[in-house]
Amino acid sequence: MTPGAPAELTAVPVLVTGGAGFIGSHLVDALVERSARVRVLDNLSTGSAHNLGGSLARIELLEGDLRDPEACALACRDCRYVFHQAALGSVPRSLEDPATSLAVNAQGTANLFAAAQRAGVERIVYASSSSVYGDSPRLPRREGEEGASLSPYALSKAMGERIARLFARCYDLRSLGLRYFNIYGPRQDPNGPYAAVIPRFFGSRLRGETPLIQGDGQQSRDFTWVGDAVAANLLAITAGTSDGSAVNIASGSRTSVLELDRQIARLTGDGPPALHGPRRPGDVEHAHADLSRATRELGYAPGVGLADGLERTLGYYRDRLQDPVGETNRA
Repeated sequence: MTPGAPAELTAVPVLVTGGAGFIGSHLVDALVERSARVRVLDNLSTGSAHNLGGSLARIELLEGDLRDPEACALACRDCRYVFHQAALGSVPRSLEDPATSLAVNAQGTANLFAAAQRAGVERIVYASSSSVYGDSPRLPRREGEEGASLSPYALSKAMGERIARLFARCYDLRSLGLRYFNIYGPRQDPNGPYAAVIPRFFGSRLRGETPLIQGDGQQSRDFTWVGDAVAANLLAITAGTSDGSAVNIASGSRTSVLELDRQIARLTGDGPPALHGPRRPGDVEHAHADLSRATRELGYAPGVGLADGLERTLGYYRDRLQDPVGETNRA
């Protein structure tokens, strides 16, 4: 099958780890729409069954933890494909508790790959992160130009990529990683100390509060619509590359945090300029993806730009503020 042609998924048994989370639940919806037989493994620590909405009645939901090899074995049983989205996110959280981030993201990934190999899974598509580029000064970010890790979270994702390549080499377990760059969209939690910047800014502006920018705001990110991340997962099932390596998934453009706040302020009715605080340790200065490899090997192309994506996301946060109990969705 040529790049750009998603696999036929009707009646195909698939597993989505972290399927009750932000990105995972959108992927589950897309798989259900394609009539796949979907199983979800999630410990519901940062995800919510509410995220699965109308898909919940059409899937099998297993509550379990990646750190439990038996849960991974049960989840992988009889599955053809695995979409590995489960992770403990957030650079600050990993700096506060590095052992847990490494246990979930690295050891948990090893447990899952071992279970998939024993179960005869045909292919794994796994979520990696732009954080693996670490202190590399090169822009745009290109695969093969990674630097040293700046946080335990970044290290755990780099370890996940190495685990995938090892299982491809030693056990012929086919897999491909997707290095996500700042995914955003509905269902991303705006609350708590580990919230990502877009939901935090929406939450603050819609509540009439002044957002806090950590640093001078000149740091830039390649903000990527969640639907584009889902499309990349579906394309990766038929990609020719399956050696465990990872490709960039992003919008291919970068926006400063200051400009992001200006755009969100305009959408929500303006307000005072953002406040500034100290930079967060472990954060990279700039993130901007080169998409050449993703285009060549997956047929991937971003479909939604930042301005359009923010408009699509606005309604979700407005609804959530009006119904905070019914909209308990965690990233």
